Amino acid sequence: MIRGRRIQLRAVEEGDLPLLHRWANDAELWRNLGGWRFPSSLDSTRAWFAGLKSDAANHRWVIETLEEPQVIGTANLVNIDWKNGVAFHGMMLGPMDLRGKGYGRDTVMTVMRYAFDELGLWRLDGDIIEDNAASHALYVGKCGWREEGRQRGWHYRAGRRWDRILVGVTAEDYRPLESYWA
Repeated sequence: MIRGRRIQLRAVEEGDLPLLHRWANDAELWRNLGGWRFPSSLDSTRAWFAGLKSDAANHRWVIETLEEPQVIGTANLVNIDWKNGVAFHGMMLGPMDLRGKGYGRDTVMTVMRYAFDELGLWRLDGDIIEDNAASHALYVGKCGWREEGRQRGWHYRAGRRWDRILVGVTAEDYRPLESYWA
């Protein structure tokens, strides 16, 4: 387990699959996430889970609260390039009522600490849909990530196009934020 202040990241277990399947089919949840969402079967969720076992370049976890253990989302480090020390990071919080309570910040800080201090990575990349102000405020405003570019009209949501905001953080950017753990 990878422990934060309020959350821990742990491996996805078979018992998590019904909840992850429900989230995978939640249109409102996916409105603010990248990629394309198609309704998926529980069988496809199981197949995805089976592929996690042998995938060293992609680490996926569930986010579990420490206070009263419950799964509240997922986080990842994917497309890990061990030679260059870079990876892509993404996160999703499922229950709407838990947003804005510090779990997202603790998750991002925990992933950065693990990536930089344990894995020895140099930088993390991510992207945010232009209209997702909460994610932008979290990553850029609270967690030290920098906006590094935009791809105009990349995402199509709700009948219109939104920019894809490219963000990144280096181990050097993270160092001044380590006081979070004090």
